[in-house]
Parts: sequence; C-alpha cells; structure tokens
Amino acid sequence: MNAATNKGLWWSLAGLGAFVATKAFLDRKRAIDFHDKTVVITGGSRGLGLVLTRQFASAGANVAICARDQAELDRAKDDLRRRGTDIFTYVCDISDKEQVQAFLNTVEQVVGPVDVLVNNAGNIVVSPLANTTEEDFREAMETNFWSAFHTINTVLPGMKARQFGRIVNITSFGGKVAVPHLSPYSVSKFAFVGYSEGLRSELLKDGIYVTTICPGLIRTGSPRNAIFKGQNEKEYTVFKLSDSIPLFTIAADDCARQILDACRVGEAERIITLPAKLATALHGIAPGLITDTLGFANMLLPNPGGIGNQQKLGKDSETRLSDSMLTYLTNEAAEANNEMG
Repeated sequence: MNAATNKGLWWSLAGLGAFVATKAFLDRKRAIDFHDKTVVITGGSRGLGLVLTRQFASAGANVAICARDQAELDRAKDDLRRRGTDIFTYVCDISDKEQVQAFLNTVEQVVGPVDVLVNNAGNIVVSPLANTTEEDFREAMETNFWSAFHTINTVLPGMKARQFGRIVNITSFGGKVAVPHLSPYSVSKFAFVGYSEGLRSELLKDGIYVTTICPGLIRTGSPRNAIFKGQNEKEYTVFKLSDSIPLFTIAADDCARQILDACRVGEAERIITLPAKLATALHGIAPGLITDTLGFANMLLPNPGGIGNQQKLGKDSETRLSDSMLTYLTNEAAEANNEMG
C-alpha cells in the first residue's frame, strides 16, 4: 500500500470518526425524557399504536389516544390499567377535521399541552388495480395523509409558541417503494413521506423535530382488520403469510422501541427492518430494476375477480392456510394487541 493510499484511508477514517462523534453529540443534545410529557397517539387502541401507547406510558408519559370504536378504546384502557398505568381516550374519526380539532383541544384542557404527536392511524386496502376504485384512493388519502395534516396543523401553534415539540409520522416502506396490490396505500404514504420531510426542514428553527418512520412488515396482528378486494381470500392469505415470516418481519415491541428511540433524539428518518432498508437503498440506485422486479412479483399474486370491487375485512377472509401454524406469529400478535375485536 503506497503513501497516497495510506493518506486517503486515514482521511476516510478520520471523516467517519468525525461523523460518528458529531451524531453522538447531537443525539445527546437533542435527547428528551418522556417522563410527564403529553404524548398523543392516533390509532392508539390496537396494533402498533397500542404497543406504542404501552411503551410511552411505561416511560412515564401522559398518553392520550383516539380511535373510532369506543369498545376498542375501553379494552386498550383496561390493558394499560392492568399494567399499572392509565391513559386518556377519546372517540374520534381522524378523517374528520372538526373531530380531530375537538380531540386535540380536549387533550390540551384535560391532559396538557401536546409535547409529542405520533401520527400512527391509517388503513390499508389490498387489491389488484383492476378492482381498485377512485374512492379507494380518496379514502386512503383522507385516512393516511389528510388526517395527519389536520393533527399537525392543530398542535403546531402551541409547539411553536413553546419552541418545543416532537412530531413522529409513521409512514411506511410502501411510501418509498410502490408495492403491487397496494396502490392507494402507497400513493397516500408517498404523499405523507414528502410532507413529513418538508415539515422537518421548515420546523427545525422552531425547536420542533419531525421524524419520518418507514417500517417494513411489522407483526402487529393487523391483517385481520385490513380491507381486501378481488379474490379476497387469496389476497388475505398471501398478505398474512408475508406478515408472519421471521427475520423478514419485525415484532411490534421491537419496532415500537426503535420508534421511541428515534423520537427521543429527534432523528430525521428511520427505516425499520433490513429488507425495507435494502429495498429502499436499491430503489434509490436502480429504480427501474426494482420496479420491474416487483412487476414480476405481481405476476405471482392473485388475479382480479372474486368479489370484485366489494370489500371484505381480513377476519372475514380466513382460509385453512391463513389460519395455520404458518401464521402463528401474526395470530399471537393479534391476541396480544387488541386486534381480535
């Protein structure tokens, strides 16, 4: 190895060391303690939202959650009480701007000014494009994008006045790479990622750190409550099997811990699961290759047909294969995370 090579290697290592040291310094400077902070989590009554609620409450936060279903909220509240903590619950349709504002105004009055907002609520429609309607796209945008737009705009004035706040936007790997049979979901998540990244750069000056979370497949038990169209039983079976593969997916508890860590230090973005990181990186380098590969994968997915444009929940689309030992991890997560109904 000649002198020039040695010098280049030395400068590279020095640069890497400086980067690591700078990041560690900024993480320590930005880090917050969740104790006694008011944390709002949309869709916090089941799935990943409920797991986040447990972990924020365990960290000493005063947690407020919303969902559309009162019985679901009651079960979540009982779950937290059994664990020794209490939460504030509120029935709210997050696609309704006025209900969102009423919810957050009530939280301010009852719990306290919002320190951390976690936009977690959303829905998912699994369908071949031929069975997907304009209404599916509009509903996805209302639930997955506009709901967060309204929650953020409601809490921003208070956060700006206090020069402090954390906003965590749980988007998706599907907001980085468009996945077949998830077009409305991907469209809404791409919009959400763009909005979240734009907010980050504009709100730093106000002491508000916006974190974009892009998880891959998480074992929350949520396929039961997703919506399926076309050959719904086949679509559900493929979706649930994919959601149950060890190493390819991540446990909800582990995913939630990563989200809390990213929020605590005000990270700009965190992509969760190795497959999601690899696919996102490859898509950035060779988008055409990834898109065409997904086109091949699409040929292996169920064809249009079945119930056509009608909708069925996952729990109404079970088959012997989808309810077998192959999906044990997802079934176990559904039991643990209030997805059973």
